Amino acid sequence: QVPLVESGGGSVQALGSLRLSCQASEYMYSRHCMGWFRQAPGKEREGVAAIYQVGRRTFYDDSVKGRFTISYDKDKNTVVYLQMDSVKPEDTGTYYCAARLSGCGLDQSQYNYWGQGTQVTVSS
Repeated sequence: QVPLVESGGGSVQALGSLRLSCQASEYMYSRHCMGWFRQAPGKEREGVAAIYQVGRRTFYDDSVKGRFTISYDKDKNTVVYLQMDSVKPEDTGTYYCAARLSGCGLDQSQYNYWGQGTQVTVSS
C-alpha cells in the first residue's frame, strides 16, 4: 500500500492558484510532521513547506513565503494541503509529499515516507 498519494497538480498561468492534496493511507504516516518538496527539471529536490500535526507549527522556504500555505484538513488528520497562490514560472516542477516521524522542517533527509509526486506547470 502506497503510504502517501499526491493529487491536484496541473497547469496554471502565472499569478494563478493551485491546491495540492496529500492523502496518507494511515494516520501513522501523518501523525507527526508532513512536508512538501519539489524538483524542477535539471535541479535537485528542495523543501517547500512543512507542518507539525500537533500545534500546526509551519516551516516555509523563503521562495514561497507569503504565497504558499501548508495545512492539515480541518476534519481529517490524514490529509495535508499545499495552497499555492500567486504562482510563478519558477514554481514549475514535480511536487512530492513526505512524512517524518520525529522533528519537523525542510531537511528532506529526515523524512521517512514519500509519495510518487504530482506535476505542476506554471506558464508565463
